[in-house]
Amino acid sequence: MSGNFLRSTLPLLACLLLFTQCDVIRYLTTEPDGTTATTRNGGKTSSGSSPRTRTTTTTRPTTTTPSNTGKSTKVSDREARLRQDIVVYAKEQLGTKYKYAGRSPRTGFDCSGFTHYVMDNFDVDLSPSSRAQENQGKKIKISEAKSGDLIFFRRSKNGAVFHVAMVVSNDRDGLKVIHSTSRGVVIDNISVSKYWSPKISTARDVL
Repeated sequence: MSGNFLRSTLPLLACLLLFTQCDVIRYLTTEPDGTTATTRNGGKTSSGSSPRTRTTTTTRPTTTTPSNTGKSTKVSDREARLRQDIVVYAKEQLGTKYKYAGRSPRTGFDCSGFTHYVMDNFDVDLSPSSRAQENQGKKIKISEAKSGDLIFFRRSKNGAVFHVAMVVSNDRDGLKVIHSTSRGVVIDNISVSKYWSPKISTARDVL
């Protein structure tokens, strides 16, 4: 009798097992819009439509190639500030009297004594002689002379250097210098000076 009972219940157990397996296939998915849909039988939703496909986008971090631009800019900025400071300090000596071979505000300045004094304040080793100063640093074009550069003068093309001045500015308004003359320490626009303009000889960058 027990054998007959088992044989009669086997089909029922098989159907029950199949139903359970099918029910296990059913699961919940969350849609991108926040709603929940039940999927089963190959991924179809309860409404018969296919589930939405999620796309994941991977963004690679942006890398920057190192360059020397920042370093060169810092150097240029530092030099520009130095040149500005030199001119500001030189202007503090405006009105100081002229003194042959003078090298200080107390005694007065001659032309090369003035440039020597100003540069010495910024630890630039510059000779007190204008002829020696012309051989220091590097030669540059007059048109490229910047604040703090030196301008040298000759009475003739082959004559000796007899005067030196420091550039204040060099732009469309002309080449302006600060120097010690018979009038003392003054600023002149030598581009338009009938006396100084013909005597402009060379320019040097001593920084």
